[in-house]
Amino acid sequence: MGRLLLTLGSGAALPAVLAMGVLSGGGCRSVGPATVARDRYDYSSSISESWKRQTLLNIVKLRYADPPIFVDVGQIVAGYSLETGLSAGGQISSASAVQGNSALFGATAKFTDRPTITYTPLTGNKFVKALMTPLSPESVFFTIQSGWPADGVLMAAAASVNGLKNQESSIAGVTPPDPDFLRVLALLRNIQRSGGVSMRVQQDPQKKQTSILTFRSQELSEATLADIRELRRLLRLDPDANEFTLVFGGTASTNRELAVVTRSLLHIMSAMAAQVEVPPEHVTQGRAAPGLQRGAELANSERLMRIQSSSSKPADAAVAVSYRDVWFWVDDRDLKSKRTLAFMLLLFTLADTGEKENLPLITIPAQ
Repeated sequence: MGRLLLTLGSGAALPAVLAMGVLSGGGCRSVGPATVARDRYDYSSSISESWKRQTLLNIVKLRYADPPIFVDVGQIVAGYSLETGLSAGGQISSASAVQGNSALFGATAKFTDRPTITYTPLTGNKFVKALMTPLSPESVFFTIQSGWPADGVLMAAAASVNGLKNQESSIAGVTPPDPDFLRVLALLRNIQRSGGVSMRVQQDPQKKQTSILTFRSQELSEATLADIRELRRLLRLDPDANEFTLVFGGTASTNRELAVVTRSLLHIMSAMAAQVEVPPEHVTQGRAAPGLQRGAELANSERLMRIQSSSSKPADAAVAVSYRDVWFWVDDRDLKSKRTLAFMLLLFTLADTGEKENLPLITIPAQ
């Protein structure tokens, strides 16, 4: 019998061998763990961006008397699969054979990423509770205690405080706020900076909880004490009391109550819609409701956020949407407006009742 020889008949055999080694080494591992860090960042960033755009779009739509529509991302199911395959073949002949020896190698790989995203329209009872029910006064003031500025929070979320009214918007235009209301907000912000105001929850023997607003009188500067005295006078509070019961209502029943009428999310969005800078011809043609003055003509204390508009896409926007062939956006350098938008998204969380309903679902498998 002749001597047997084995040679590689193709110059592509070496890369094939290397590919085979890579695939065999990678195929024995799960692809799942490596995707967790990337997917959590990518999906959270996408959901956050879509949430901001949806909120901005609905604020703009309210200015045009167009009903807002909210769709939540109900579920994200990400599925991955990795399939690998190897093949080998060849021919070995004796030294006396005419044809040469040859070897063939093949490798295949298939990676599939197929997420399924479920969208839940906000309708029915959940829409009413989430968007049309006023926020609780406790939620609003605990937000202030957590560090959000008192003037900005109450300008957005309070319709009145002890009878002093905030600005109101309607299809006919905007009613300006009571000057004493604006002064109360400024005083509360000053007192908040000094640490002179706080919230606590007190439980009575009947297991009922009562929210208490407290003003400190010790270790405060004379300027802060003067602000507290002026605040008591404007709100008609007991000048000798340091604790006041927080209630929902238009007027206080005693001088030791702080009565607050809070707004619903839809009410807050309508107030913001009045400050959208729509093209002037849209107002004169009756397409959009009248709103507050544009730009610098509006007092800074009365502005919730500035939403600008133009016919072209903005170059430096924190968030932008296109509606009626017009671009509306919040400038990325406008910290106050960006903070207000972030507060608006926080309010959606505060208003979430957590109740589950059998709602219509829209499931889109992304190929």
